Amino acid sequence: MSISTCDLYDERGDELQSVTSQFISVGGLHQFTGPIRTVRCYESNMDVKKLVATPGDGAVLVVDGQGSMNCALLGDNVARTAMENGWAGLVINAPVRDRVKLGTLQIGIKALGTNPRKSSPNDYGETDVIVTFGGVVFRPGKTLWADEDGILMER
Repeated sequence: MSISTCDLYDERGDELQSVTSQFISVGGLHQFTGPIRTVRCYESNMDVKKLVATPGDGAVLVVDGQGSMNCALLGDNVARTAMENGWAGLVINAPVRDRVKLGTLQIGIKALGTNPRKSSPNDYGETDVIVTFGGVVFRPGKTLWADEDGILMER
């Protein structure tokens, strides 16, 4: 990514939405962009695992874990799979685990924080649906930009 989110917002203004939640960067890349795909889940990363095992083609996976801090929805193994399958990054509206290892992977990852507790499998999960968090509506196919200053989403 060659443009900062600040400069991009200055140029495009109201064409963009700015995520108000304070995410931390935990991946080895702190700047990433791409069209989004989405997963909505609750304390289970089954759908995340399935999706990152498919070709990412430079997309960003936005995971709405509904802000639950009870368990991590991403660890180093799943993140490595995403990186190896060509995903540009992940935005996780929940915690992650294996933070030190995530920092060594050449993929962008933003999360609400960390929690060593892994998720448990459950049947609740939806893929490629509209999700909303941090004051932003995330629509599959729209473009997302992320860097050290925050996350912008195309309207």
